This record gives sequence, C-alpha cells and structure tokens, in this order.
Amino acid sequence: MPLRIIIADDHPIVRSGIRELLDSSGDFGPFIEVGSSDALVEAMEQRPFDVVLTDFNMPGGQITDGLNLLALVRQRWPQTPVMVLTMVRNVGLLRAVLDTGVRGLLNKSDALEELEQAVRAVSKGQTYISADLRLMINAAQAAASGSGEIRLSRRESEVMRMFASGLTVSQIALQLNRSAKTISRQKMDAMAKLGLRSDREIYNYAREKGLLV
Repeated sequence: MPLRIIIADDHPIVRSGIRELLDSSGDFGPFIEVGSSDALVEAMEQRPFDVVLTDFNMPGGQITDGLNLLALVRQRWPQTPVMVLTMVRNVGLLRAVLDTGVRGLLNKSDALEELEQAVRAVSKGQTYISADLRLMINAAQAAASGSGEIRLSRRESEVMRMFASGLTVSQIALQLNRSAKTISRQKMDAMAKLGLRSDREIYNYAREKGLLV
C-alpha cells in the first residue's frame, strides 16, 4: 500500500523535487506539500500520514525553531516517523535533532541518492542517517572524547542558537515556555563556559560553529 507522505520545506522547488523523485517509484503517495512549520502541524491535525519529511529550519509562523517543531510533532504524533532533510553541518545540533526522536536524518545534497531508501527504512520503524552525516557525527564524537572540548547542555545550546539568530531573551522564553529569568541564566552560564563576554561574541561563536541555519 502506498505511503501517505507530507513534505515540509519553505522552498517550493525543493518540495517539488522531493515529490517528483518519490512519485516516480510508484510506491509512495498521496503527497501533501506545506511551506511552514505551522502549516505542517495544521495538516497533521487534519489527516494521518505514514511519513513526515521536513526541513529543519523554516522561517515564519509561530513555531520558528526547528527543535521545537520536531519535539512537538514527536509528542503529538509519536507513532508517525519523522525524517529531517537539512543543510546543517554542526554536529552538536545534529545530535540534538536526533535526540528529539526523529527516525531519519539526511543531508539535502545527498537526498536524491538516498531518499527512497531512507523513506522505506523509517516507514518500517528503522533509523536512517545518511552516510556522510553518520561519518561526521562519529568522527566528532571520537575527537571530542579525549580533547577536553567544552560542552554546553542541550538547553544552553538551544538558547545560544536562538539568541544568535536575533531573538530576545523574552521571545526565547515565550517560545520555549520557560521564564525569562531561566533563559537569562542559561545564556549567562553558556557564556561563562565558553569565555564569551558580549552579544557580538555570541553571534560570532554561533556563526563559526555552524549554529546559524
């Protein structure tokens, strides 16, 4: 039986390319395409899907943070496998994506070669990580194991990334459903760990580490 798939990406050309590729196999469809996080959640509220294919970062709407979107989808539809197609190259952020419980993680540049195989795998309850991302994550873990590298907590990394993207402490608190005091403390703790002294240094750190996507 063909798989019902929802494709979420803010670029129409990307959505069209994914749909054409999967449609050509004859094993997938019907398809629904959406261009924002809000539209993805709205569509999932209206009908069931067998697989969710989504970009990590889709600007606009109420749900502006990719990790928040993934956590929401996994919480409300825990039986629906989610696969993320992304250009993110930051290992810490990729691990955070996997920690939300997504089943698939693909680099967009590799999607055409691996997409069909990945969709089939996640639809059967398997986990699929594209070869290059898997190698990158494993290499970074091996390098960090004996390097004494400074590691932020997941929440500290989340706050730093959102702050560097232009959100204020109050806006971050609202999106993450935490108090502004908590967000401010997490920001300051992260800055202390990293030796950062200003908002400009936070932005530079986030850019250098590939956190701005």
